[in-house]
Amino acid sequence: MKPYFINFINSLVLIVFGLWGYFGSESPSFTALIPVITGAILLLLTPWFKKENKLVAHIAVLLTFLIIVGLLMPLRGAMARGDETGIFRVAVMLISSITAMIVFINSFVQARKNKD
Repeated sequence: MKPYFINFINSLVLIVFGLWGYFGSESPSFTALIPVITGAILLLLTPWFKKENKLVAHIAVLLTFLIIVGLLMPLRGAMARGDETGIFRVAVMLISSITAMIVFINSFVQARKNKD
């Protein structure tokens, strides 16, 4: 799978599931929009990512890593509350972001091998 395509898919997952979490909450918090904002930034980076811009690729990797780390607390919170829907939403965003990270790393490794 191409890194720019998984970035595009991951950004859509973050936006859609993040909005679902925000609007589905009885007491929405601004922090619930962090995945949405991150997804929007990743979506905006996709055209440059497709052109294999190295700086953009590294920014996308950094943002993806930060969102993975950032989603761990909401997952713990949803698990502590026994909120199955919340667990599902956050788990899907985590799985999508981890998959994107794996594709990014594999892409970097492959580019390094091709360079040598």
